[in-house]
Amino acid sequence: MGGTGSPEWLIREDASQPVLLALFLRQVLGIRSPDELPHLRGIPPRANDRNEDAQALLERQWREYWAMTVEPQAHPSPVPLDLVDGYETLLALPTEGADALRSAIVPHAPEALAFAQSAHARYRRDAGSGTAYRAYASAIAEHERQVGRRAHSFELNVQVLPLSQRGVWWIGSLTVAVTDGLRGDVVAFDAAIHPIIAELA
Repeated sequence: MGGTGSPEWLIREDASQPVLLALFLRQVLGIRSPDELPHLRGIPPRANDRNEDAQALLERQWREYWAMTVEPQAHPSPVPLDLVDGYETLLALPTEGADALRSAIVPHAPEALAFAQSAHARYRRDAGSGTAYRAYASAIAEHERQVGRRAHSFELNVQVLPLSQRGVWWIGSLTVAVTDGLRGDVVAFDAAIHPIIAELA
């Protein structure tokens, strides 16, 4: 877009394997947070049999891992990261302060990896070339018509996920999660993404 001085916007859409992995692990480990985000479809949530302290520690370590996964530049690790066995290069945890999480997730590696790869491949297959840009451009153009000015420059990351409820949820300061079914419904997606665009632009 260059140096014309006009506002610029950047929207990245994906079904990122690290985010899918984190949500799969959230479910099989019985992690509650983020409370407002629905579960993934087809993955039975775990019945929690840990004591309160062990659960609180695991939840805290998972939340730190989640923040680093969703927006790594905004949440850098204060210590070096180390890859977790069984997760190829898709999952790294801090070398200190993540021991409970590390030992809890290692047994789930094969099914977690298979789920993330399959869901990501399905997203790539369904995404279609060029449709993502058009969907957001139309929402931005509509916002500009409503407010009577150009949209401000902004950045937005969109994670398209196989969640059990339709909707859009903020999962980071510049990142939303949207259900894959909603993303595939042009009219409903346009209505759902408009308030997000209005908030940023």
